[in-house]
Amino acid sequence: MEHCTDLPLRGKVAVVTGAARGIGRAIAQTLGRQGASVLVNYSSNSGAAEEVVNAIRAHGSRAEAARLHLDGPRSAAELFAAAQAAFGRVDILVLNAASARFGPVTSVTEADFDAMYAVNVKAAFFCFQEAAKHLANGGRIVSISAALTSVGYDNTMMYAGTKGALEQFTLAAAKELGKRGIVCNSVSPGATHTDLYHGLAPEAAREAAKQRSPFKRLAEPQDIADLVAFLASDAARWVSGQNIRANGAALW
Repeated sequence: MEHCTDLPLRGKVAVVTGAARGIGRAIAQTLGRQGASVLVNYSSNSGAAEEVVNAIRAHGSRAEAARLHLDGPRSAAELFAAAQAAFGRVDILVLNAASARFGPVTSVTEADFDAMYAVNVKAAFFCFQEAAKHLANGGRIVSISAALTSVGYDNTMMYAGTKGALEQFTLAAAKELGKRGIVCNSVSPGATHTDLYHGLAPEAAREAAKQRSPFKRLAEPQDIADLVAFLASDAARWVSGQNIRANGAALW
């Protein structure tokens, strides 16, 4: 078994939503490597979630998986109940789960709208509500938004709207929950090398995204995870109410 010598999150309990793949997977594993016990939330891919759990345990931290499709108050309450049952408390909440659909505004149906807002907005709001009830004093909330909220792009109107709402939830929560020492921030990644992004963006779009950054590459999930781990740590105690655009200077 491999153990880390530097464990800034030792003794903390983290809940990471949408943690089976991509950025959420990297976040969950990074928090685990830094000593946190992690509840790995996922909606369908049990094999991938179990891989994340095993990777965290291999570093000497505790981890459990919770299969929940987050879409409203009941699932948000079940998420916190699962964390309490597994670890007895929650110190860190990372809101990463999201539904992503892109297309012209004229193509969006009411069912499309309702499905995306249920995951990205409604569930997120009620996770904040559960955090207000159950998160330990001095805890951390990190919301994963998207850098495109600062720049208008074709075919992103519905998705960008959901992420804009998440950013506003986080900003308001920083004031309301800050009275209990809870630090709340959002992180807005740019184009990131994940299966989801590759499935949505054709090769030409991915190459164009690389060229927008002076580093001439896409972000890796670990680039985002390291920032989230910092925001979850005591080192970020005076950073709250911020939206950090982790985009490699790609957007202006």
